[in-house]
Amino acid sequence: MASLTITPLTDHTGAEVTGIDFTEPVDGETRARLSAAFAERHVLVMRGQHFTPDQFKVAATIFGELQQHDKREHHVPGHPDVYYVSNDEIVNGKRIIPGESFHTDHSNHPRPPKATMLFAVELPSRGGDTQYVNMHAAYRDLPEATRHRIDGLKAVHVYFSKYSPRSLGHIDEESLRRVPPPGIHPLVRTHPENGRKALYLNPVRMESILGLEDTDALALIDALMQHATQKKYEYRHKWRPGDWVMWDNRSVMHQANADYDMSERRYLYRLMLKGEAPI
Repeated sequence: MASLTITPLTDHTGAEVTGIDFTEPVDGETRARLSAAFAERHVLVMRGQHFTPDQFKVAATIFGELQQHDKREHHVPGHPDVYYVSNDEIVNGKRIIPGESFHTDHSNHPRPPKATMLFAVELPSRGGDTQYVNMHAAYRDLPEATRHRIDGLKAVHVYFSKYSPRSLGHIDEESLRRVPPPGIHPLVRTHPENGRKALYLNPVRMESILGLEDTDALALIDALMQHATQKKYEYRHKWRPGDWVMWDNRSVMHQANADYDMSERRYLYRLMLKGEAPI
């Protein structure tokens, strides 16, 4: 596809994809280029798209097989396998902003999703950026003694950790019954496609680290989080109408920002792709 252009957005994370309409069929060569860029850049920003929910679902499968969300009730009306994030939910008088602290998606699953994607349907006039931090670079820059300490450690990831820094909002009983048993995952995982090691952290889900007292585990997680969320590892995405953004949960953490006028709506379609057990 001659018009396809892939342009890096920082020196380590993110690439802008232009010149392609994902409502049209995508050939094998284009898929290969996009998949290679995803493994290398970890966040793809595909500009100028126009999706119905069904078109978004079809486009997503270019990159893999869809994975169900835990909150199955948070789906686009009439489309039970296309989900959404929004600033519409209020629980106990507090507005819930999905993804408001750094995390990686659905790490409580034995096989967490390899990728998450959002398509901008309705955006506030300003703010609401999404931040991504490169966990390969964060691992690489750790002191050798720290890397040696954490390389063999595993954490228990549950649906909602008692140590979580934020609420996850309401989940109905049927969805809760379908939540899988906790995932036990290494603090350092090797990416199956690019072969690089990355920190694998999620304070929202991490309940304990095997072999450590909780106080020691929390101190370690906090230190690693402070290191990994430094600005030098970040790509900050400023949303535009028509943006389709996909990120690699094996390579980055992300967070949403609640720095916009809450009288304005922020509404995005959301899909995930099946992944593998972290190793």
